[in-house]
Amino acid sequence: MNTLELQQLELSIKQAQQIVNLGESLERLVVNRDFKELILKGYFEQEAIRLVHLKCDDNMQSSDSQYSIEKQMMGIGAFSAYLDTVRIRAQMAVNSLASDEETRNELLEEGI
Repeated sequence: MNTLELQQLELSIKQAQQIVNLGESLERLVVNRDFKELILKGYFEQEAIRLVHLKCDDNMQSSDSQYSIEKQMMGIGAFSAYLDTVRIRAQMAVNSLASDEETRNELLEEGI
């Protein structure tokens, strides 16, 4: 492995560490009492239920109202999917980071 490849490995380690850090931030958030109340319970549960009920409300049957409700529901799903993606990418980065750091250490021991 040459110097360029070692630099690429270092960049990969740095990027993986940033993703790991983001995942750790998420893990701190999901155990935070305010986050649980506001986002997990308030937004993902209560707001989703409110929107489902609005969907059937006789006063909310215009196409504009239905479109708005559906967009809000999709927003909840998109945000939830984003959090899941952060968690999955962080776990993948943990695995990648360990492997890349091991490879880097072996190369440095060889004097590259």
